[in-house]
Amino acid sequence: MRARTLALTSTGLALAVVLTACGTNDESSTGGMGGMGESRSNSTSSASTADAADVAFAQLMIAHHQQAIEMADLASKSAQSTQVKDLAAQIKGAQGPEVETMTQWLQEWEAPMTMPSGDGDMGDMDMGGMGAAGMMSDAEMKMLATSRGAEFDQMWLQMMIAHHQGAITMAQQVLDTTNTAEVTALAEDVVQAQQVEIETMQQLLTQ
Repeated sequence: MRARTLALTSTGLALAVVLTACGTNDESSTGGMGGMGESRSNSTSSASTADAADVAFAQLMIAHHQQAIEMADLASKSAQSTQVKDLAAQIKGAQGPEVETMTQWLQEWEAPMTMPSGDGDMGDMDMGGMGAAGMMSDAEMKMLATSRGAEFDQMWLQMMIAHHQGAITMAQQVLDTTNTAEVTALAEDVVQAQQVEIETMQQLLTQ
């Protein structure tokens, strides 16, 4: 397929948080947190070690992953390329268990599943410097949902690259603040796995 430029306007996932003073990172072993696509549903974090940035990261990344899963479901129905469909299934298989893990964290931390907001929208606030997270707008998701075949494949790849880049940015930024070993391990997995997937998608765009 020929690479074409798609104008994407990523909505900013964000939150105003006060970051607590950070000490050195907890480097203790986290068990089954490693490996792309591996289920982390048994991982836990202590409420005493989670700070506001950890909570915000989990809340935002859950929403971020849920949109990626929605995009993966669209690819299973509308993509023309088998490679795109396979990659979409891989993304869904990796991010579904991570959503379950982060949901469990928030329950253990006795934190809400979503950001406090008057209308439920996270708006354009800055999440402790995390910035825009590569989320697609409603209009972009509708445009993707109405596309088919080769056009869908190209649009999906371009959007998912932007989406992954946002997730990597969020993960890198929480790594600078967290003292929670489980958060560190999951964020490192996000950076590693999604960078590999970005490289694969960039290659597919040049075919």
